[in-house]
Amino acid sequence: MSAKVIRRYVPLLIHILGWGLMLFTFMVYQPLSSGVTLPDEFWGKQGLLCLLLIGAFYLNSEVLTPRLLFRDRTYLYMGGLVAVVAGIMLTVWAYESYFQLHILMHQAFRPNGGGRPPQPGRWIQPTLLMTFFILGISTSITAVRTWQRDAQLRQDLEQAKVSSELLFLKAQINPHFFFNTLNNIYALTLIDVAKAREALHRLSRMMRYVLYENPNGTGQLSQEIAFVQDYIELMQLRLTDKVSLTFTKPEPLRDLPIATMLLLPFVENAFKHGVSALHPSRIEIDIRQPNGHLHMRVRNTVFPDKSPSLETSSGIGLTNTRRRLDLLYPDQYVLDTTLDETTREYVVDLRLNLA
Repeated sequence: MSAKVIRRYVPLLIHILGWGLMLFTFMVYQPLSSGVTLPDEFWGKQGLLCLLLIGAFYLNSEVLTPRLLFRDRTYLYMGGLVAVVAGIMLTVWAYESYFQLHILMHQAFRPNGGGRPPQPGRWIQPTLLMTFFILGISTSITAVRTWQRDAQLRQDLEQAKVSSELLFLKAQINPHFFFNTLNNIYALTLIDVAKAREALHRLSRMMRYVLYENPNGTGQLSQEIAFVQDYIELMQLRLTDKVSLTFTKPEPLRDLPIATMLLLPFVENAFKHGVSALHPSRIEIDIRQPNGHLHMRVRNTVFPDKSPSLETSSGIGLTNTRRRLDLLYPDQYVLDTTLDETTREYVVDLRLNLA
């Protein structure tokens, strides 16, 4: 039997056990009457009262509390409880009066007579207390169950909201990246057809990784780093000898799950703002994995006519990266961006806990 089926039937089993214990207390366990033969009418009253309390429990749990109390109809709810209590008390009183149960009980405990005369109202206080107790438990259980259901609903809605936002952000990042890459390949076809074919092959491999290999949006760190490396090699096809490029990846690599295309915007930003056709430029991409954490540092040359900032860049992918980190890895990452005025270099430093 699966865990889902077990969880489904647990509440039913709890109800059965609870009412079974109550029936045992009402119908079997009677320590005060040990050695006394109680009349059949007494057991009939106990069974009737048990059925009345079970009915009151579910009437309050399924009707009065959710439809009146939880909808701010407090006065109607209190009136309903009074009606339920009055119905139980009147039914038991009618049974007691019809069978003269107080007299039969007096005869059972004092078969030879004597003592105080039978008192017909001794059943009222324990019956009233038991009714209030059952109704109180019913209201409490319903309140807890409703709170748990509402909490789960809020959690599901929040998760759905986060998932929808992540899908929206990823949908923006992917076309942005592929649009830029296709433009680069188009420009390359005018210069070197063989290199353009090689670029198309790399792009198809990258598209397969994004679209088919990880449909749930999560891949392995080795796949993500290979994806970044493919992008770097793809961009190298159009770089001149004025650009110095260094790429370092962790050796050995410990594979861990990571969101797909999470690292690409930092690399793309470096190529977008750190490459010049007229001036010498440098890009350093360093990915390390100290103690199971991911540490990525991207350093690129800054030119006065280009904006390197993650916050001010017009690139859609860069704008969404910090938001994706907030949604996917809350309190598990540190992202620092600095501009070194001395060396005219922009540095992005990401530390991410993937363990």
